[in-house]
Amino acid sequence: MAYRNGRGGMSRQDRAKQFMPFAALKGYEEALRKKEKITVPKAELSEERGEELDRALRQIRKNDMVTVIYFCEGEYLKVTGMVSRIDGTARLLKVVDTKIPFEDLYEVSVQSYV
Repeated sequence: MAYRNGRGGMSRQDRAKQFMPFAALKGYEEALRKKEKITVPKAELSEERGEELDRALRQIRKNDMVTVIYFCEGEYLKVTGMVSRIDGTARLLKVVDTKIPFEDLYEVSVQSYV
């Protein structure tokens, strides 16, 4: 047996390799994570809830800090950040780099500065 470090033992790098995780099935962990995701149907908003959202959207301005809950690909996501764009014609709210169509919004709240 040839020793690499000249001291009669394994090199530190070789010793570390024996403890590295072994992935026998590539992509298996990712597949499990996808399977764990529970998809939900998009909630239908009541007329009253829709009006509340419309009022909130009319008050929001560019550079406001907001927290938004929205529907995306079978799940509801929450994002907090600065409004980089709000377009009533295109019906689009952009929070930092996340573009959210108005019809996917569930809840919008402006963060107050204390």
